[in-house]
Amino acid sequence: MILETKSKKMTLKMAQNCVELTLDGKHRLDLMDLSRNMIRKFPDFIAQFIKMTVLDLHSNCLEELPVAISYLQNLKVLNLCNNRLTSLPSELGLLNKLQTLNLGLNQLEALPASIGALEELRHIGLSDNRFTRLPGCLLKLKKLESIKMDRNPIIAEKIPTEKPVSISESFYLVK
Repeated sequence: MILETKSKKMTLKMAQNCVELTLDGKHRLDLMDLSRNMIRKFPDFIAQFIKMTVLDLHSNCLEELPVAISYLQNLKVLNLCNNRLTSLPSELGLLNKLQTLNLGLNQLEALPASIGALEELRHIGLSDNRFTRLPGCLLKLKKLESIKMDRNPIIAEKIPTEKPVSISESFYLVK
């Protein structure tokens, strides 16, 4: 059985309806409709939203992220699950406020070493990818609380770490 989802087309009028006025008088653009749209290329205009704190592009057809992702310095949550990513730019490591990164359901085999610089990262989702081992760059993250790595072809090995790690289908770092 093949499930098909219809993509939603977003018109200018629909986008204008997504603009809200916040309590402090600022305009807020709700881009939640960017998920489930079969987007193949990272929209260039998103790099202009430098105050954006949440970006959800899950369930699209993204094959790569541009280096311009590094302009989104205020991102706290980045959801790129269920796309077609095979690699990530090292510039992802410049998102120093990032707390949650979901990369599940892609085709990743490795993470850039720069991910180890995400000092605020607390949760990372890597389930349903092609990882054969825990990416070493994650061991540098002192605030990391959970690593989801379900359904990856993990090869059992001893993980050198100073932190105790409970290994099951998901990884949870215990302080």
